[in-house]
Amino acid sequence: MSTGGIPILMYHAVAPHPNEATHDLSVSPEAFAEQMEVVRALGCTPLTTSQLAWHWRQPGRPLPTRPVLITFDDGYEGVHRHALPALARHGFSSTLFVATGWLPGKYDTGGGLDTMLGWDQVRELAAADTEIGGHSHTHPQLDQLSDDALWFELVRCREILADELGTPPVSFAYPYGYSSRRVRRAVRGAGFSQSLAVGNGLARRCQGPYALRRVTVRRSTRIGEFEQLLLGRSIARSFARDRVLSKGYAIVRRARQARRKAARPRV
Repeated sequence: MSTGGIPILMYHAVAPHPNEATHDLSVSPEAFAEQMEVVRALGCTPLTTSQLAWHWRQPGRPLPTRPVLITFDDGYEGVHRHALPALARHGFSSTLFVATGWLPGKYDTGGGLDTMLGWDQVRELAAADTEIGGHSHTHPQLDQLSDDALWFELVRCREILADELGTPPVSFAYPYGYSSRRVRRAVRGAGFSQSLAVGNGLARRCQGPYALRRVTVRRSTRIGEFEQLLLGRSIARSFARDRVLSKGYAIVRRARQARRKAARPRV
């Protein structure tokens, strides 16, 4: 593993037959189970997001051997049905980032892309060594929102998770991986202690607690490539196309935001 860098794996749906909207960012249950076998075989130690933050904030508290984070975004039902048994088989910790308005029930805004977790399943995951973090309420591009709308997304998500689980979440993941200095300040102000982006690179302490990078695991990730991700190798080559697209779209988003600001009526 590269010195100082920690692989934070980003999963979404775990399903044998995902729908079109989630297909590319899904993995099959068989692939996920095989990947967890590789995690075990390499002697990796899965941590939750808050555990990693604790180690990095405590001088003199060394990280365990080959640390890795297993994270899930959005809140798809397959995380409970398919991922949890594989995690439990090895005693692995993980982190689930929930878009609270996508889950069925009294908070449902109708945005869920596939079959989503029920709140009882979220509580079962929490009881099985899965940290539950925030992922906004309706899963928007946070850097494109007004200050008021951004604050609502963060606070509403945190309040719902606190009400449902009995304790407020301390970790957050940006929907689509998009953030900005303003968004990161708001996430901190809303009470989250750390947050994950995407970036498709290893997480390093120097990135700061609100911009930690992750690597994407998707349907097309083969087992040899997955092993290289865990070892911190070939990441730049594996995600070269993603980075070019991300940089281009970042320019587009900034231009859109500037146009919206310019169009706001002056008081």
